[in-house]
Amino acid sequence: MTDPIADMLTRIRNALAVRKAQVVIPLSKIKLNMAKILEREKWIEKVETKNNEIIISLKYENSSPAITKLKRISKPGCRVYVKHTELPIVLDGLGIAIISTPQGLMTNKEAKNKKVGGEVLCEIF
Repeated sequence: MTDPIADMLTRIRNALAVRKAQVVIPLSKIKLNMAKILEREKWIEKVETKNNEIIISLKYENSSPAITKLKRISKPGCRVYVKHTELPIVLDGLGIAIISTPQGLMTNKEAKNKKVGGEVLCEIF
């Protein structure tokens, strides 16, 4: 697998499409941090780790998924870096972008408040 983050997003996207309650993803530090950001921002219900796997409980509102779109921005062949003044605004502030900064993973709003730029990993709305 050349892009584990894209694999994670695809697994979540596929599980949401078939209305699964949970999705299981191989454990890695960056994927766990991304999942915790999604939990903190209320896009998913719960994140737990077990036997080198991340178990994500998906969130639905009135039988429709809370997440309508997961989009990978920075890819292994084409990295996308931004300054803190150029951070993306996702769906007029209704969505989030996950940014990999020197201070760790954070949302675009947190990065703007801390005035740090970095690599734009994905957008969620």
